[in-house]
Amino acid sequence: MQYLPTITENHHRELRTVLVVKNSEVKLSAVAGVLMKSPSDALVIGVGQGPDGPVLLNNPLTAKAAEALAESLSVLGITGAADQAHRLPGLPEAGASVLVLAGVGKLPAAKVPANALPAAKVPANTVPGNAPTKHTLSEEVLRRAAGSAVRQLAGLTTVTLALPTATLADVAAVAEGAALGAYSFTEYRSSNNGLKDPVKNVAIHTNLPADKALQKVLDRAALIGTAVNATRTLVNQPPSHLYPESFADAAKELSKGLPVKVTVWDEKRLEKEGFGGILGVGKGSTRQPRLVKVEYSPAKAKAKIALVGKGITFDTGGISIKPALGMGDMKSDMAGAAVVLNTVLALAGLGLPVKATAWLCIAENMPSGAAQRPADVLTMFGGKTVEVLNTDAEGRLVMADGIVAASQEFPDAIIDVATLTGAQLIALGDRTAGVMGADSVTGALKAAADRAGELVWPMPLPEELRPSLDSQVADIANIGERHGGMMTAAVFLREFVGKGKDGEQIPWAHIDIAGPSFNNGSPYGYNHKQGTGCTVRTLVAYAEDLVAASA
Repeated sequence: MQYLPTITENHHRELRTVLVVKNSEVKLSAVAGVLMKSPSDALVIGVGQGPDGPVLLNNPLTAKAAEALAESLSVLGITGAADQAHRLPGLPEAGASVLVLAGVGKLPAAKVPANALPAAKVPANTVPGNAPTKHTLSEEVLRRAAGSAVRQLAGLTTVTLALPTATLADVAAVAEGAALGAYSFTEYRSSNNGLKDPVKNVAIHTNLPADKALQKVLDRAALIGTAVNATRTLVNQPPSHLYPESFADAAKELSKGLPVKVTVWDEKRLEKEGFGGILGVGKGSTRQPRLVKVEYSPAKAKAKIALVGKGITFDTGGISIKPALGMGDMKSDMAGAAVVLNTVLALAGLGLPVKATAWLCIAENMPSGAAQRPADVLTMFGGKTVEVLNTDAEGRLVMADGIVAASQEFPDAIIDVATLTGAQLIALGDRTAGVMGADSVTGALKAAADRAGELVWPMPLPEELRPSLDSQVADIANIGERHGGMMTAAVFLREFVGKGKDGEQIPWAHIDIAGPSFNNGSPYGYNHKQGTGCTVRTLVAYAEDLVAASA
């Protein structure tokens, strides 16, 4: 994304930024046969950690070259640990000036994969190439190895990945990992000196037929990469440039060329229609809140889902202000809205027969003389009243409005995504999202996450937590028990889920991505620092599963 500044008039005459989207996705292709016919800057082959040392995975090198390389692994200090990428001078037959040995991590101790060459013990009957042999590498292992290698090879233009690809699912994992690894965020650098551009072209070496099925896999991987990377780019934006109005502009810009409809509620329409939660959170900022609805409505849809995303573009905590340490990371408090936006755009790009609507609940939570106060009472969209006991529990207020709005369209399921609680990190760490709600939805989301290679863990919603949300002056309070805070927040949101046409509560799930949405540590696998784009792949897989179940 690029931002072109223009001046807009308001009572502060502040600088407004207009978002322009630039496509810089990696180009994915498949190659087969002799490597010399498809030259590249680097050839990547896999190495795993076997019970007796490093193991060279099946690859397209000749048997002689593979044997010599396998015998040298230990001497070279190569272990096969995940995220390792050792560069060696290229072999003449490799068609590349650099040979990269990418670690895939530990292999089962009891059995070395049939598609591997043990170091210093190469079977005489080993067939070179990535023929369809049985192996034990999971799709996520392949995805991470490919993503890690491509991420670490930034600065090169073309890379060939020769990881084991016995099935289309293997190719899909390698391609998706490559698309996720080829990313950078340099929007605000005045110079690219010392920075390396992401890999632009990735060729996947496979002996699978070059047919429509293979091309479909590559196209899907590229589209998923685009959706996740667009989410990352939104999350990485500084709050000086991404605020409610510019976020709404970004949604419209990203939607161009896709069969979706975008509707934006400004502060006047929000007030007219009674969106008290969004307005209450946003009233402390000079940057007015927004509600954005993105609709994808294909003909003959097999299912209808609503996705609600928290879009707090910066969260100071409001009057209940946060500590200064770490506050800068609160630019990422809009990750949920970025996720649901790009999920719907991905579904539209894939042409899936699922009606999907994203509700982006966007505000900036600032302290000021106009900000909401602890003890204020808000009238939410739909009429329920909430006592605000803590203004730093603001995400659930904007989300409640969005959930009520989504309920009024009677979807088959509502899924909300939010960086909602610090309690999520305490319970599950910084790489695993928590999912709560109706068993039918949480179970389906867990299955989809497993297939997508994302970490999601179901959590309970004990009924004994609900009384802690009782208010003395309103229908409900916005905070309750300190212990179990992640689950208490979900119990609050459940109060706003409406009934379906059958009179029963609409199936609903809440995904708390407070930890996994933002990587403060070192890059790993296909994940870079800062925004990760987590949960987009899970939600796309969930929609695909709905289609498959209806077949």
